[in-house]
Amino acid sequence: MTPLSECPREVLANVAGVLTDIDETVSTHGRLTADAYQAMAALHAAGLRVIPVTGRPAGWCDHIARFWPVDAVVGENGAFWMWQDRVAGKLRTRFVQSEDERSEGRRRLKTVRAEVLREVPGAGIASDQPYRVADLAVDFCEDVPPLSHAEVKRILEIFARHGAHAKASSIHVNGWFGEYDKLATSRVMMRELFGIDLEAERARWVFSGDSPNDAPMFGYFPNSVGVANVRDFADGMDHLPRWVTARRSGAGFVELAEALLAARCSP
Repeated sequence: MTPLSECPREVLANVAGVLTDIDETVSTHGRLTADAYQAMAALHAAGLRVIPVTGRPAGWCDHIARFWPVDAVVGENGAFWMWQDRVAGKLRTRFVQSEDERSEGRRRLKTVRAEVLREVPGAGIASDQPYRVADLAVDFCEDVPPLSHAEVKRILEIFARHGAHAKASSIHVNGWFGEYDKLATSRVMMRELFGIDLEAERARWVFSGDSPNDAPMFGYFPNSVGVANVRDFADGMDHLPRWVTARRSGAGFVELAEALLAARCSP
C-alpha cells in the first residue's frame, strides 16, 4: 500500500468515477459527517459518478439512492442495485436473484441465525436486519460489546458449514446464499445501467474501502484506495488496496475526493 499522496496526478485526473464502501470508509464512528457528504456532492458535481457499494440493507439503500448525491447504490454485498430514475422520478431496483431464490435463501438463513446465536455468545443480529431482503447480518461490534477475532472467525465458519457465502466488514458478518458479491454485481450494474465495460475501463475507476469484505474490489481495481484504518485488517486480507490515505474513515474519503478534484483542476 502506497500513500495516496504519491499517486501520479495523471492517474487521478483520468478517474471517471468512485465506487465506495460506506461503513468506516465514508462514515466515521457510525456517523456520516458533513465533510464526507460534501465530498460526495463535490465529486458528483464535478462530473464523476459516485456509487456506494455496501453491505447495508435494502431499506438503507432506498434512502441513499433517493437522497444522497450518488448515481446508484449496490446493497447487501451485491444482492441488488438501486438508482433514482430522474426522468421518471421513480426509484428502480434490480435484484440479482428471483423472489423465489431470495425467499429460499431467507428460509435457510433462519437455521444459520439460530446456530450463530447459540454457538457464539455475545453475537447479535444487526439492528438493520428488518430492512434486509437477501442476507443475514450478524453484529460483532456495532451495537454489542466487541467480539474477538476468534469469535468473528467462528461466525464465518458457521455460515460456511451451511454452504453460505459470508464476509466480515468492520462491524458485521454478512452471509447469503447465491453466487454473487460486491464485485460481480458492480460489473453487471455498470454494464446494464451505464453501458460501461468495467473490465476494459477499471483503471479509470477507483474503489475505496476499509475492511476484509472489500478485498475482492481492492484486487480488481488497479487504483483502489484504502482509508487509513484498512491497516487494522491488513494481515488477514487476500488483496490490499494500491493506495492508502493518511487519514482514517470519513476523513480519508474526504482526502481521496480532494485529491481527485485537485488533479482535475490542475493544468
